Amino acid sequence: MLPPADSLAPAWLTVPEDANDLAAGVWPASAVRDDDGGLVLAGVSAASLVRTHGTPVVVIDEDEVRTRARAFRLAFERAASDAGTTAQVYYAGKAFLSTTVARWVIDEGLRVDVCTRGELEIALAAGVAPGSLGFHGNNKSVAELERAVEVGVGSIIVDSAIEIERLAAITARRDAVQRVLVRVISGVHAETHDFLATAHEDQKFGFPLEDAAAAVARIREVPGLEFAGLHCHIGSQIFGVAGFRESASRLLELHAALLQDGPVPQLNLGGGFGIAYTRVDDPTPIDVLAAEIVSAVAEGCAARGIPVPALSFEPGRAIIGTAGVTLYEVGTTKDVTIASGAVRRYISVDGGMSDNARPALYGAQYSARLASRRGDGEPQLSRVVGKHCESGDIVVDHEYLPADLVPGDLLAVPVTGAYCVSLASNYNHVPRPPVLAVRDGRSRVIVRGETLDDLLSRDAGIDGASAPEGEK
Repeated sequence: MLPPADSLAPAWLTVPEDANDLAAGVWPASAVRDDDGGLVLAGVSAASLVRTHGTPVVVIDEDEVRTRARAFRLAFERAASDAGTTAQVYYAGKAFLSTTVARWVIDEGLRVDVCTRGELEIALAAGVAPGSLGFHGNNKSVAELERAVEVGVGSIIVDSAIEIERLAAITARRDAVQRVLVRVISGVHAETHDFLATAHEDQKFGFPLEDAAAAVARIREVPGLEFAGLHCHIGSQIFGVAGFRESASRLLELHAALLQDGPVPQLNLGGGFGIAYTRVDDPTPIDVLAAEIVSAVAEGCAARGIPVPALSFEPGRAIIGTAGVTLYEVGTTKDVTIASGAVRRYISVDGGMSDNARPALYGAQYSARLASRRGDGEPQLSRVVGKHCESGDIVVDHEYLPADLVPGDLLAVPVTGAYCVSLASNYNHVPRPPVLAVRDGRSRVIVRGETLDDLLSRDAGIDGASAPEGEK
């Protein structure tokens, strides 16, 4: 008989029939358990990966990434074709970018969105054609813009009046022409964490709707700039399409007004499509997203008597998030009784906020499962925490795990493909973990893990006296 739901559990978390199950939609499609109950990803056992690479280790299912990338491209292309236009899908590299991942998404017909010089150089090193890149960022330096124009980046999404003038000077000096889009704050408040909402008025990205026309007018005056259209991103981890529909409607008002003075070829509605982190999350299917968003644009254009522009979208998390699983080793466990008498088990693992900062940053919820075997104990309310010297170092805030879980067991946390490696740090001088790709029963390293020697190599005070005062 299952134990009653603990009073410490949130309302959405129910006691599972089986604390070993792998919820559909939360794990990669290839995730199964072998005859001994161990977790297997794309035909590779978690235990074998840990024997070779240790823990923590981030595992990315290549076919999951490719399948989702292809699904987004085909869904938006079909919807756009039905509306009499075209669609391009950019992979948002900030979710997680390596040369290998860049090649996967390019193979599947996507483009790549970058937002720093580092991301730009990774994409170029992967062999991505510069014309297939979009360059974002609210504070692109002169050097970053110089490099983007030099290599021929396909489009730069301008974010401020200062950036327009920087590009005007760069293109004049280089006698170049650069395509640009103008990022617009639509004012639509996405139903997400405040730190993830990017279209409300009081934030750092883009031009307010009322200022965008003047920005476009200035761009059209500059010989070296080609105005390619409007861009808007309303936030991240958004379920449903209502916010996208409203944002598109507001941008189309501006779009129609701008058409009076020249072409507005493209409308980029960004990304932010939500995925399932727990079994209760219910993300909108990709085909539905594409059909409804594109339909809203087509309807808005018809109402205004204007042609449907070429469309662009920028999913990142929705492509790679579910493909990632992080493996940890359990170090200690303890049962903590609080004043009400309720008991929560704390399970400490050998990683934490250095490899997944999202719970500390946003209160993000995750799931977890025993990975090295099948647990025989009853489901017990647990909190998975890291090894860092922070009380907020929580990996999984609420989860039911088998009561017989012990030190030395392997624990798997799914949906860590997006923003975990990208946000990873060396807090407490912990080396960042390796990233492995798995496919068809084989694994390979796509990002090498750091070693203690790597950390020590950056300390200028080791192997000799400190640098003289004033020397850098």
